[in-house]
Amino acid sequence: MNETFVTFQGWVGNEVVHRETPQGNVANLRVGSTPRIRKRSGEWVDGQTSWFSVTCWRGLADNVRDSIRKGDPVFVHGRLRTDVWEREDGQTSVTYVVEATTVGHDLTRGTGSFLRPTRPERVETEEEPNAVLKEVLHDQPGDLPQLDSLGRQRETGRVA
Repeated sequence: MNETFVTFQGWVGNEVVHRETPQGNVANLRVGSTPRIRKRSGEWVDGQTSWFSVTCWRGLADNVRDSIRKGDPVFVHGRLRTDVWEREDGQTSVTYVVEATTVGHDLTRGTGSFLRPTRPERVETEEEPNAVLKEVLHDQPGDLPQLDSLGRQRETGRVA
């Protein structure tokens, strides 16, 4: 299947709407992106603003809810799709929807700080069925440090 991925910079146009669904947590927001265009006379002018509906799922949805506010400059990366729908007046409209895989603040517009979310500790049993798979995936030789799923450096090269 062919999918179109996009990456764009813009400004958040509304407060994030977060809700829980049977498929997982979801956050929705609108992001407007306005290009700067250099005219033949050499002056810069604003182009037409493109508005995108951005949908974030699961952990990304929770982090966006806790981090992003109306008016924030952001970068968004994700799958682009179009929703065609009929308005109340009978006209057909198109909405560009980005199912985000990554959302972050645009640090050319300000500064930020990064906080890892606290997650409940995972309890592993001695009889874990995926132990062999974890060993294959996580015990790779090399000079690079081994990291756990939260990005922390592991003490040893083996999964407990």
